Amino acid sequence: MIKKITIFTLLVISSTASFAQLGVDKETFTRADSLRGFMSPLRTCYDINYYHLDVKFDIPDKSISGNVLFKFTATTNFSKLQFDLFSNLNVEKVVYKGQELPYTREFNAVFVTFPKAIEKGSKDEFTVYYSGHPTIAKRAPWDGGVEYNVDSLGHPWVSTACQGMGASVWWPNKDQQEDEVDSALISISVPTGLKDVSNGRLRKVTKLKDGYTRFDWFVSNPINNYDIEANIGDYAHYSDIYNGEKGKLTMDFWPLSYNLEKAKKQWGANAKRMLEAFEYWFGPYPFYEDGYKLIESHHLGMEHQSGTAYGNHYQNGYLGRDLSGTGWGLKWDFIVVHESGHEWFGNNITSKDLGDMWIHESFTNYSESLFIDKFYGKQAGQEYVHGTRLLINNDRPIVGPYNVNKEGSSDMYYKGGNLLNMVRTIINDDEKWRNILRGLNKTFYHQTVTYDDIVNYICDQSGINLKPVFDQYLHYRNLPILEFMVDRKGQLAVRWQADAKGFNMPVRVKVKGGEYQYIKPTTRFTALGIEGATKDNIEVDTFNYYIGVLVD
Repeated sequence: MIKKITIFTLLVISSTASFAQLGVDKETFTRADSLRGFMSPLRTCYDINYYHLDVKFDIPDKSISGNVLFKFTATTNFSKLQFDLFSNLNVEKVVYKGQELPYTREFNAVFVTFPKAIEKGSKDEFTVYYSGHPTIAKRAPWDGGVEYNVDSLGHPWVSTACQGMGASVWWPNKDQQEDEVDSALISISVPTGLKDVSNGRLRKVTKLKDGYTRFDWFVSNPINNYDIEANIGDYAHYSDIYNGEKGKLTMDFWPLSYNLEKAKKQWGANAKRMLEAFEYWFGPYPFYEDGYKLIESHHLGMEHQSGTAYGNHYQNGYLGRDLSGTGWGLKWDFIVVHESGHEWFGNNITSKDLGDMWIHESFTNYSESLFIDKFYGKQAGQEYVHGTRLLINNDRPIVGPYNVNKEGSSDMYYKGGNLLNMVRTIINDDEKWRNILRGLNKTFYHQTVTYDDIVNYICDQSGINLKPVFDQYLHYRNLPILEFMVDRKGQLAVRWQADAKGFNMPVRVKVKGGEYQYIKPTTRFTALGIEGATKDNIEVDTFNYYIGVLVD
């Protein structure tokens, strides 16, 4: 998802600054938070294999009704499980083998009891029937829910966006990122004359007898719940083919009918370039079987797998702005590039816990720089990353608390992108770095992952222990400070001030007028060891390193 752009703060380090621990307020979480975020035994007891979501949208009433078929494999013997549905929506019944099952509700969790134990390894299914008025999004995609609008010709225009809040805001499911469904059939019924565009490939369109038309979309790849979407409107359609690394990739485009020519011009200029850049850096587009789509939305955008929502008004930049202030951000359409970048980081590789959303957002923020790098050169890409620092807040840790469905700081975007640019600089081998990025997408193809999965892989493949670096930038709000002082022997000495244990990030420094060289300070003062270096002529690469520098 894109970050909401608000007022920013800039951390300034001066020569008189002290390095006190900056406190972070402790948060209090509730039983409802744990039910939403924790993979309890009532969730881990079954592995979800398949959903059939069959939902009718009553647009004038702003209500929905329908059912969801759950197909699953039992991972242990159990007789009770949990699924999720927001409490403002009604569970009408839960049907198993032709019989209604007893259930209870607590907050947004629903607990179903089966008549006898389901044995480990067995495959089974049940269906949930539900209805009600789903939460209306006040400002999608950031607040989540169903968005009701009309287009400029007065036609209804409805969409869903629920990252963070969760897909159970509008349909019943096992609402946890750790367990992605293997495949799904999405059947959306809308008033005849409108179209629905959802994920995957359109299998069938059926005109119903009640003035509604049902659109059946099938997703053949694993997909996380928040990616499943409905987009209802007066859409036009055109298609294209991209000759990619895995062959011919179908590209389908769904603008509002009166924006068809705008879409052909803007999307045509950006989508294929995006695929070229990201297949180069990250490997093949991860969902050839389901195709690539752009769908016009009223909200700014969302990374709905194989059906990216787009609301950037057919212009370059972020609503016409360059977030970096460098000029590079106006040469491409931010939403096409950023939201499509999530197909690799967020959709292909998905964090198990919302607390690790940096895996989605830091890499995808960084993908913007790599897009620029591919077409305008490495220096241009690094200038873009550097320029986005003005949007960093350093307010709290990027990694959020686990098991309570809580994200960390929004610094996961711009600070996270700067962190990855630093990692590239430290590795100092662009081909190795590219292979690491491609290797992540191959090794964790269609998988859910943890913090350790990603950090350990980068460390192993680079041959460098970068764990303290990731620890400092992701678990602490403070920047590390590179401190210089003249020791008793009159030599220039250096150390890191940092929160992370064993912090020893290699960093580039030079004597003014000379060439950069790497040093590896620790948290104890040691002689710099660069001939001719003084506190007046030492220069640190603060262009590629987002750090504080203190010269005593």
